[in-house]
Amino acid sequence: MQNNNQQNAFQLKNNAHHFQPFSDNKELAEKGIKLISKAEGVYIYDDKGNKLLDGMAGLWCVNIGYGRQELVEAATQQMSELPYYNLFFKTTTAPATELAAKIAQLAPAHMNKVFFTGSGSEANDTNFRMVRRYWDLKGQSSKKVFISRKNAYHGSTVAAASLGGMGYMHEQGDLPIEGITHIDQPYWFAEGGDLSPEEFGIKAAQSLESKILELGEENIAAFIAEPFQGAGGVITPPDSYWPEIKKILAKYDILLIVDEVISGFGRTGEWFASEYFDLKPDLITIAKGMSSGYLPIGGVIVSDKVADVVIGQGGDFNHGYTYSGHPVAAAVALKNIELMESEGVVERVKNEISPYLQKRWRELAEHPIVGEARGLGMVAGIELVKDKNTNERIAPKSAAGGVCRDFSIANGLIMRPCGDTMIISPPLVISKQEVDELINKALKTLDDTAKFYNLI
Repeated sequence: MQNNNQQNAFQLKNNAHHFQPFSDNKELAEKGIKLISKAEGVYIYDDKGNKLLDGMAGLWCVNIGYGRQELVEAATQQMSELPYYNLFFKTTTAPATELAAKIAQLAPAHMNKVFFTGSGSEANDTNFRMVRRYWDLKGQSSKKVFISRKNAYHGSTVAAASLGGMGYMHEQGDLPIEGITHIDQPYWFAEGGDLSPEEFGIKAAQSLESKILELGEENIAAFIAEPFQGAGGVITPPDSYWPEIKKILAKYDILLIVDEVISGFGRTGEWFASEYFDLKPDLITIAKGMSSGYLPIGGVIVSDKVADVVIGQGGDFNHGYTYSGHPVAAAVALKNIELMESEGVVERVKNEISPYLQKRWRELAEHPIVGEARGLGMVAGIELVKDKNTNERIAPKSAAGGVCRDFSIANGLIMRPCGDTMIISPPLVISKQEVDELINKALKTLDDTAKFYNLI
């Protein structure tokens, strides 16, 4: 009875005072929320003692898994020595400098500078300002326009949400801001029509060149893209897509920003997906897996080409954040990377666990309501359909995704709906036995969803 009273009191307090992100807060107040109280390994627990396999690694970020005491100790030690100092006034801290050096060591060889932020959204705002500063210093101030993709996600601040291509976000705030435009996404399952994946990949990529020619090369500052679209539904581009994009960018004087907030720090079996796809970007956006989500930190990895201009010719770069390179967050990120290196996490992803996950995940394609099962590295998605021949959706307005999510949670598995696409991005340290558990729970969830709609 006391437990129930405490839970009810907490719900009332949350309803009264907590304004939650990406949520219908009125609906939350009516239906109640789930209080997550602890976590260990690849599992989270709610306050009622229910155990859930976290198929999303928090929010794409807990790469090393939950409960790593080494990260707690790194934070404790740094807090005892220097809990905070800024990087503004001709000063630095050892964790910030050491983390920058470590990331430069792991990054593609032509990228040797790191600008720290508090999040991926702040990092993409930084890209927005740094790229425009770069072109101003080059004497090409007309180059201000950023090209992004429809259904892309690049963050929630004004500039980052504008760079993203989520229509439902743009509707709330008169976005995108001026100087940002969007082209086709490489979403073959939903938009490929009668084209083969290879044909569609080239067609989607060529929309970039069409936009460059429409607006004028002299006006285009950069193209920003995720290596695969994460929040858009784990949209993995056809093999023909990135080679064609690279070919187009090579023709024109335009910078490439690769948003690796999700894909960075091992999720593809390489430290950065830019190496997985051989992209050679000018800027890489980083966050999430850098600290495995234990503390908030983000940043931009800057190529020598950009740094030589912005640093070498620009004087003060009048941009930054109070928490840029926060010493405690940087110390935790350093320890996180150290653990990943010493335990061979990235190599294991590449050679062992991601091949196993992808093999097992693709078995879900045989289910009656799955139109496609896809993925790469440690991300994957399935498309929910009513008819596998026509890919007709089960219900209007992406309702089936929400139903499937609720069944998934009831079955002890966190999967995320992106419309009617169910996606996963589990901790990189997940075992084969836990992958089997994930697949079994996903199958049970698909059965429950199909029965709910009378499809089996």
